[in-house]
Amino acid sequence: MANSRKVSDSAIQRRFPPATDVESRENQLIGLAIDAAERELLKPNPSNQIVLHYLKLGTTKLQLEKEKIRKENILLESKANAIAAAAKNEELYQNVINAMKIYSGSLNRGDE
Repeated sequence: MANSRKVSDSAIQRRFPPATDVESRENQLIGLAIDAAERELLKPNPSNQIVLHYLKLGTTKLQLEKEKIRKENILLESKANAIAAAAKNEELYQNVINAMKIYSGSLNRGDE
């Protein structure tokens, strides 16, 4: 006979103290919710909502949507980097133009 230890929900104690920032606390609560869903799924008649939720997570459509969102995030980051690079190039071009004006004598150093 296997030595299984049953623990009631009321006897479960926190594994970690509450997090100090909101994001970490949210992650802790998500972890607890997933643990509760797992306990529910292990019961003989789990909730239809929980079963349906985890079935949807495993679908190909959802996986493709997640990948699309990841790629859109990468695209947005590259666009932001391109905008920053363009602003830097604009500043460099302006410096070159000013230097050429000084060199040609149409602009004095104090007139920059």
